[in-house]
Amino acid sequence: MIPTLITLIIGAIGLAAWVLLDDPPPRPLDLPNKPFPDNWRELLRKRWPLYNALPEVLQHQLEQLTLVFLDRIEFQGVDLEITDEIRVLTAAQACLLLLNQDTFYSPQLRSVVIHPRAYTATSHDSAGGEVMEKQIAVQGQSWGSGSVVLSWDNTRTGAANAKDGRNLVLHEFAHQLDQADGKADGAPALGSREQYQRWQKVCSRVFNDLRDKVERGNKTVIDDYGATNPAEFFAVATETFFEKPHQLNKRRPELYALLSEYYRVNPLSWP
Repeated sequence: MIPTLITLIIGAIGLAAWVLLDDPPPRPLDLPNKPFPDNWRELLRKRWPLYNALPEVLQHQLEQLTLVFLDRIEFQGVDLEITDEIRVLTAAQACLLLLNQDTFYSPQLRSVVIHPRAYTATSHDSAGGEVMEKQIAVQGQSWGSGSVVLSWDNTRTGAANAKDGRNLVLHEFAHQLDQADGKADGAPALGSREQYQRWQKVCSRVFNDLRDKVERGNKTVIDDYGATNPAEFFAVATETFFEKPHQLNKRRPELYALLSEYYRVNPLSWP
């Protein structure tokens, strides 16, 4: 999730927040070709079924991206000792979103903070012109100021079940991609005005349809939380794209095609 105050702002703005602007291209990333520790590879094989589904060439690329992530991003534990298992499993899942991109996350991203389990955060709700503060339990948060906060319990279980369309790491790091241009609006940095226009057209239609179905209590392939606002829609759609590609392509082929073009991978071809 994105911090609650931002969520409320984005929810009020609605789909108008998908702004049609051309963003400067990110700097290309030169991947290393370094040995990936055998015990780390075995860890991914045992703890993350989606890793095993990747073609060999993408497995190698993911491993190299993981090494870059671990070199650039600091891990901090809150009442938790940070182990290689925590670092590698978290980093590898985050780097799934970077396959074939030739870029890395925003330079503003500097740290990942890990709690043992769901933790308490402060929520700011607005009603009648007044802002009310309350404590809520959350599994993760993405901050545009340079950090991602995760629950280790949910990070681990999200990796273990790669077919349910729920993955905390993919969700929060999709927010990082969305926030890279300074706006949490459901539209990551795209290459051209035409791409923004198509993104707005497809995502607006699917988002509005999802909200209608959720309000009617209908079953949806995209989790209900995606109906919260455009930012959450993009994060939840990302989870669905990677973990339930066949269902998403069957129900919303236009969204699947859009995400496949953006992420430059085709999970339909993975076993």
